[in-house]
Amino acid sequence: MSQAQLMDGTGLARRIVDETAKRAADLTERTGVAPCLATVLVGEDPASVTYVRMKQNRSRKAGIESRHVALPAGTSTAELVGTLTALSADPTVHGILLQHPMGHHIDERAAFEAIAPEKDVDGVTLASFSAMSFGLPGFASCTPGGIMRLLDEYDVDPAGKRAVVVGRSAILGKPVGMLLLGRDATVTYCHSRTADLSAVVREADIVVAAVGRPRLIRGEDIKPGAVVVDAGYNPGNIGDVDFDSARERASLITPVPGGVGPMTIATLLAQTVEAATRQTGA
Repeated sequence: MSQAQLMDGTGLARRIVDETAKRAADLTERTGVAPCLATVLVGEDPASVTYVRMKQNRSRKAGIESRHVALPAGTSTAELVGTLTALSADPTVHGILLQHPMGHHIDERAAFEAIAPEKDVDGVTLASFSAMSFGLPGFASCTPGGIMRLLDEYDVDPAGKRAVVVGRSAILGKPVGMLLLGRDATVTYCHSRTADLSAVVREADIVVAAVGRPRLIRGEDIKPGAVVVDAGYNPGNIGDVDFDSARERASLITPVPGGVGPMTIATLLAQTVEAATRQTGA
């Protein structure tokens, strides 16, 4: 069997951002309103600072204004909720991104729920998860939304396929499983308590690895011809899938980096412009 085709998230993300920039420019021309994304960061975690700066730079390139709110590491849950509530009420802000992690002393769920659903362009609120689960209008969690767009780009129809999601986080594993279910896949969630993980993965037509453990999924675990989406990112640019061995058996596979990661940011920007369009009634 020949090596799997790479699913190029970088190229697709670039096209999405170009389309998003055109939509943003059109909105501004028609309404005089520039889409605005507010980013909120608690503390100065180096990786988070880098991620936020990268998102700000990409926003500017897409014609989206960026407003950054930096809060000290000792910010309380109540103070953070107050900041997010104020941004939700600000008509000049169309999307809100709360960078996580945000410190063990903060009630993360309470903070997320302070974001108005119509401005939840990162898809982290209970309202957004419900909309994803029921197939209703709303904003998808960005990484799962990006994964679905990537599958569509490579003509992968989940209907009737067995999909195995390894990971059950609230903003990645759980929502991507619901989106796959909504497209008529038969979905199995796996996690740290799953017995004989390898046996479950071997049955999958589509594998989404989203657990944050380097090279957890091995090539011998991959069903020949399966589609492998590696949403993991570990130090050293290593994914959750052992790429070299998995590529020998899969039909399609995402690289790390350059696969899922760029799609996450592209989805965030596209949803920000969509939020601005809805809020302006344009």
